[in-house]
Amino acid sequence: MDRVYVCSCFGVTEKQVKEHADAGACTPRQIASASKAGTDCGSCVRRIQAILGRGGCPRRELLDQGVPALTSEAPALSEAA
Repeated sequence: MDRVYVCSCFGVTEKQVKEHADAGACTPRQIASASKAGTDCGSCVRRIQAILGRGGCPRRELLDQGVPALTSEAPALSEAA
């Protein structure tokens, strides 16, 4: 299987970005917190944004419904790790 690198500075693959997104990361900053991708030269940030834009984001969906997404009131996200 070919590895498609999103962040060559830290060796982060597209698959890893998608896994972090599935686990609840909805923004490039959250991907950076999980993997360091986008924190060095920054050339991968647009690619990360494109990957995140393809799928639904549980937190974003909660916000669209008017539910606070980062408080204890929000329903728990399923943990995928």
